[in-house]
Amino acid sequence: MKTEQTAPHALKSAPTTKSQREKTKFHQTSSGKDNKMHSKSGELLKTRVSRYMSYLLRHNPENLKMDKKGFVNLKELLNKVRQRFPVNENFIREIVQKSDKKHFEIVGDKIRALYGHTIPVEIQLEEDKTVKKLYHGTTEDAASKILENGLKPMKRKWVHLSPTVKIAKEVGLRRTREPVILEIDAEAARKNKIRFYKATEKVYLCKYVPSKYIQCLTNKERK
Repeated sequence: MKTEQTAPHALKSAPTTKSQREKTKFHQTSSGKDNKMHSKSGELLKTRVSRYMSYLLRHNPENLKMDKKGFVNLKELLNKVRQRFPVNENFIREIVQKSDKKHFEIVGDKIRALYGHTIPVEIQLEEDKTVKKLYHGTTEDAASKILENGLKPMKRKWVHLSPTVKIAKEVGLRRTREPVILEIDAEAARKNKIRFYKATEKVYLCKYVPSKYIQCLTNKERK
C-alpha cells in the first residue's frame, strides 16, 4: 500500500503557528498600505507638477521662449520642471494625456496651455453656436457681485464656464465648501452677440456675460 508523502516545499508554504500567521498578515497589510501610499504620493506629485506647468505656461514663462501662440519647447519645459521635481518626459506627457480638463496640449516638440492665460497669447478657439445653458461655480460673496455686475474675466483673459452643473460644482469646490452655482442663458446671450467658445469638453470661454443672462440656481436645481 502506498503512503502519500508531502513535498518538502509544501510544509513551508503555509504558516502553521499563530505568530507566523500574524507575521504573514502584517506583511500583506503593509504591502497594501505601501501601494496605496505610493499611489497617493504619485498623484500628489502630478498635481504639483501640473500646477507648476500651469504657472509657467499661463502666467510667467520665466526664461522659457514662448511663441505668440503660447507654445514652448517641450524639452526646455522639462528641464525647467526638473529643477524642482524628479520627473521625465513621459511623466509630463501622462499629465497632458490623462488630464480630465485638458489643461495642456502637445504638438510635435512643443507644449502649451489651452486656456487660463494672464499673458497675451493667440489661441484659435472654435465658437460654439449650439449650447443653450452654461454654468459657473463660485463663492457666495462673488455670486452676489456677479448677479449685480455680470461675469468678468478679472485677471484672466476669459470668463471660464462649465457645460454641466456637476462640473461647475467641482470647480466651485476649489474655493469654498458650499459653492453657489450660477446658470447662464447662453442661447439668449448669443442673440445679443455674446460669443461662447469651446476650449475643451469641460471648459467654455467668453469675454463677458451681462447680469441679465445669469440666474442663481436653488439647492434643488444644483443636484
